[in-house]
Amino acid sequence: MDTALALSALISTLLSALALYAGSRNCRWTPRPKHPRRWTRIGLSLAVVGLVLWMVLLGGGAGLCAMLGTWMLGLIVLPYLALRSPAGAGGSR
Repeated sequence: MDTALALSALISTLLSALALYAGSRNCRWTPRPKHPRRWTRIGLSLAVVGLVLWMVLLGGGAGLCAMLGTWMLGLIVLPYLALRSPAGAGGSR
C-alpha cells in the first residue's frame, strides 16, 4: 500500500512539472505551446493531487517538503532534457 501510494505521489508530482513546462513559453519541445492555460491548470491540479498524496503518506510537513523537492527536481531536469532532444537542439527563439 505504501509503495503504491509513494509511486502515485511521485508520478503525479513529476507529471505536474511536465504539464507546467509544456505550458510554459520557454518550452523547447514544441515551437509554441498549444493551450498554455490548459496545461497550467492540469499542472496545478496534479500538483495538488501530488501534495495530498505525499501528505497522506508522510504527514503534513514532510509531505510538503517531499512534494516541493520532487517538483523542483522535475522542473530543473525538464529544460535540460529539452536541450538534449533533437527538437530542442535546433533553432533559437
